[in-house]
Amino acid sequence: MTELKHYFAPTSLDQAVECLKDGDVTILAGGTDLTPQSQAGRIRIKRTLMNIRHIPQLSGITLEGREIRIGTLATITEIMEHPLVRQHLPVLVEACNHFASDQIRNAATLGGNICNASPAGDTLIPLLLLDARVELASMPEAKLYRHSMPLATFFVGPGKTRRSLCELLTCVRIPLPGEGHVAHFHKLGTRPALDISTISIGIGGTLREGVLTNVRVAFGAVAPTPVRAARAEQALEGQKLDAAIIDRVAAIARDEVEPIDDVRATAWYRKEMIHNITRRMLTHVAQA
Repeated sequence: MTELKHYFAPTSLDQAVECLKDGDVTILAGGTDLTPQSQAGRIRIKRTLMNIRHIPQLSGITLEGREIRIGTLATITEIMEHPLVRQHLPVLVEACNHFASDQIRNAATLGGNICNASPAGDTLIPLLLLDARVELASMPEAKLYRHSMPLATFFVGPGKTRRSLCELLTCVRIPLPGEGHVAHFHKLGTRPALDISTISIGIGGTLREGVLTNVRVAFGAVAPTPVRAARAEQALEGQKLDAAIIDRVAAIARDEVEPIDDVRATAWYRKEMIHNITRRMLTHVAQA
């Protein structure tokens, strides 16, 4: 087991990405995932523990052109309470309201929830609906380099992402939803505000005269990563939300997922809940 040798608390983004060049670095932000997982032996703290909470470039929620930028250090509570998010991204507020307890929301960061890459991560489903992109920073030479990618392609497996060891997630960028945009999130669990999701569902799009376009459907806790449901999206696109379409899409959604049995639910139960709750959510949208 590697012995912790260094604790580093950078105050600039340059310092942080320079430190990551070493490759043997564990990043600490809110600590709400890292602390219990390291204590349980599921995560090994590397030689350097880097606390990024003092880097101002990683904080804040701002409107930049037609995008909302949410810094990686924004806490779940900050996101829930911020007027920009409440006005333009209510589905993200809805998901944050089901995120653990008040105490954890006050410490947990958006970047941590994303990089933890849990298939059941609460913020990940609304971010997929909103076409969010993640921005990453590194310093391959002497100059800071930034690049971004769609969140939909960021996850590769449970706890695994496309972020390299020398990269730091700096922010999430979300395009402003257009007029008529609707989106809803549902989390199913024994105690939805405290437990890990048994399943989670997000449905969004532009609704005009009962017809849904630019459709996004996303599921959590039914695959190795949070997933977009391409077949369900295709079946919904451009369709008027009548009873027949809703029943058809709910059946497609059930058959599109391939969940597993685990301590929270059986695969059969998850598939049935995907069917039932998708149907309920679409009915709610149609009646709104």
